[in-house]
Amino acid sequence: MNRLWSRLGVRTASVGLLVAGLGGGVYLGQDRDDQQVGAEPQLVMQANAQEIALIKQRQADHAAARAYRRSVEDAVAAKAATEAKAAAGKARTLEKQVIAKAEAEKKAEAAKKAKAAGGAVPYAGDIPSSCSEYSGSRGVGCALMLEAGFKIDQFPCLDKLWKRESGWNYKALNSGSGAYGIPQALPGSKMASVASDWKTNPATQIKWGLGYIEDRYNTPCGAWNHSESSGWY
Repeated sequence: MNRLWSRLGVRTASVGLLVAGLGGGVYLGQDRDDQQVGAEPQLVMQANAQEIALIKQRQADHAAARAYRRSVEDAVAAKAATEAKAAAGKARTLEKQVIAKAEAEKKAEAAKKAKAAGGAVPYAGDIPSSCSEYSGSRGVGCALMLEAGFKIDQFPCLDKLWKRESGWNYKALNSGSGAYGIPQALPGSKMASVASDWKTNPATQIKWGLGYIEDRYNTPCGAWNHSESSGWY
């Protein structure tokens, strides 16, 4: 009898343990399912965050590439513009040199022909606009007077002085005294201190005459006033 109850107790305990195990297994399975269900949104959020970060990184890389490309293009354009400007400047300088050389050769040829023909050596300089109302040796005299540092208001005095002395004629000769040229240098060979072409070059004579006036009378008007008072200068 006791053995029978013992066997029943053991069987009962075994069944209880089995039921308990099944129950625990069910609970454990439910816990795992619940954990898996709870983890899925986190995984989705992590994946989305990684994708967004990757997209932002790609956008940043593209923006950096565009910025670099623009900087390279700007640098190339700036270099090309600088080179083009430099080339244009060199071309203008070369053109001016060619023109100046051609003009110098033309004037030299004209001077050579004038000298051979016994005429006046042509003036090689420019006549400023303030002297444009005067022509011939008078225009040259006005230009050289300004170049020597005198003001334009001095030219009327110089004009009257040399009209009286020579009529602005580079070949004017005073047979009594031997004075020669536009400023009536006495003797005329004094003007060789400026250039050897003093006999035929009005500019050479005018330069010498202006130097003489500055040394003796300071200004053309000073020389004219002396000529007015004494009849000579």
